Amino acid sequence: MITFRGGIHPPEFKELAEEKPIEIMPAPKQVVIPLSQHTGAPAKPVVNVGDEVKVGTLIAESVGMISASVHASIAGKVKGIEPWVHPVLPVPTKAVIIEATETDELDPAIKPRTQAQIEKLSPDKIREIVRDAGIVGLGGAAFPTSVKVTPPKDAKIDTLIINGAECEPFLTADDRLMREKPEGIINGARILAKVLGLEGAC
Repeated sequence: MITFRGGIHPPEFKELAEEKPIEIMPAPKQVVIPLSQHTGAPAKPVVNVGDEVKVGTLIAESVGMISASVHASIAGKVKGIEPWVHPVLPVPTKAVIIEATETDELDPAIKPRTQAQIEKLSPDKIREIVRDAGIVGLGGAAFPTSVKVTPPKDAKIDTLIINGAECEPFLTADDRLMREKPEGIINGARILAKVLGLEGAC
């Protein structure tokens, strides 16, 4: 094994979950959704206490370029918008508290597109969709993806690399996604290639 002086190679523990399929967990009775869960400015709430929301309802919109919109993960009623202990930040941050209802209805604003519809979208429209969806990187910094796919006008990009490596112990999510949903990953890579102006993109 190639290593470096003073380095360590801890046990991976991948065997605990690497052969277990992805499962959909039951929805919780209540969620607390921080509005600071990405790099940049916290999202601005667009709901009020007492509002009914569905799965995927926009609850906070991005503010400025480096920011990301936030959506409800469950259907229910907004019970509070207040400071809450943050899992990463050293001080409490504003969060939307949602109490679940019996339904798991999807917000009607979410409309899946066919492959043919996707292929007709312009790069700028795809960037807009990514921004409005609040998609961020999951490498730790949670940097807004819409910014990542908006390079400077004079930047020349000739290669898109999709990183599926899992260096940390215990993690097997990327592995399982690549095994169970390869078509979606490949399609997503093709869409990104189109946005970045790479030749031969879908």
